[in-house]
Amino acid sequence: MHKKLHLAVLIILLMMALPGCNLISLPNVRQQEPTPTPLPTSTPIVIVVTATPLPPEMIEAVDVEEQRVIAVYQQASPAVVNITTQVLRHSFFFGLIPEEGSGSGFVYDRDGHIITNYHVVADASEIVVSFGRDKELPAEIVGVDPLNDLAVLRVAELPEGVEPIPLGDSDALQVGQRAIAIGNPFGQFERTLTVGVVSAVNRTLKTEDDRVLRGVIQTDAAINRGNSGGPLLDSSGQLIGVNSALFSPTGTSAGVGLAIPVNKLKQIVPELIQNGRYPHPWLGIEGLGYDLYPELARALGLPVDRGLLIAQLYRNSPAVRAGLRSATEEAIYRRRRLLIGGDILTAIDGVPLHNWDDLDAYLQERTEVGQAVTLTIWRDDLEMTVEVKLGEMPEGL
Repeated sequence: MHKKLHLAVLIILLMMALPGCNLISLPNVRQQEPTPTPLPTSTPIVIVVTATPLPPEMIEAVDVEEQRVIAVYQQASPAVVNITTQVLRHSFFFGLIPEEGSGSGFVYDRDGHIITNYHVVADASEIVVSFGRDKELPAEIVGVDPLNDLAVLRVAELPEGVEPIPLGDSDALQVGQRAIAIGNPFGQFERTLTVGVVSAVNRTLKTEDDRVLRGVIQTDAAINRGNSGGPLLDSSGQLIGVNSALFSPTGTSAGVGLAIPVNKLKQIVPELIQNGRYPHPWLGIEGLGYDLYPELARALGLPVDRGLLIAQLYRNSPAVRAGLRSATEEAIYRRRRLLIGGDILTAIDGVPLHNWDDLDAYLQERTEVGQAVTLTIWRDDLEMTVEVKLGEMPEGL
């Protein structure tokens, strides 16, 4: 009986001890992480660029272009000259002081005539033309045309081998056509060549002294101070313009060079050689009035809102002889004193006029001295026409 009791107690104790086994802390064994599968390594791609030789015909074309420019330079450069001037300036303290200037020019004919800009030789007391370091000749002024910024000089003889530059046709120019300039930038680098294209044609340029040049050629061939008066050539070596100005905020080339077209030279230069001046047509009202616009016309009670209100007339001018009328009274408009009551010019030969530049352009480009023109005017609320025979613009105007 006691044995059975002891056995039962032993079994009970064993059963009680088994659940306690859950309270025993096992050592903290770290589980091994799985080894990551390596990603495939990218193989760098090496690209070998091999220069492809240009086809022979393309190389030949490039060489032809270069040879063409070289040929133009060799042909034209002997005729390009450096012009040095002395101008007497008046100083309050020292009296007359000589100042030196420089520009470019080129041979026009075998008689020794040389073309340059008027502003290069204006007021010069002495002019020297250099055909290179070995040949300097004194020059005299044959004729000038300030309105078109052209001047003709003459030397006694031309150096041996120097030929005039042939004249081209500026009316046939196309934007994108090659333009080659030769000149003496800054008066130091004689016969410098620069190459570009015709960037635009028929530009209108207003100069510092309020002259207006029309039909101007624009080029990106580098033109700097000292290039004035030098030739602008096409790819065949023919003259297409006379380099005259540059547009630049710094005073050096900024890719906007301006040249007087050769067809203007053809018109002006023969007169300068023969007579020393060019006869510009003249009405006698140019610039002596106001551009009309609707607001001004309404304020003044005028019958038209576009045209040229004539304020004054030059004495003994064609306009006076034709019976045109100037102002008869004064008016104040926006604190400005205006002379009113004169004729209102609205058209010339049927071409409408909106401002004084329109009138000047028509006279200079489409008429000549002695030509009769028909003016359309308004007077006392009536429209009428008046015929005027153009005179010659007096010197100094």
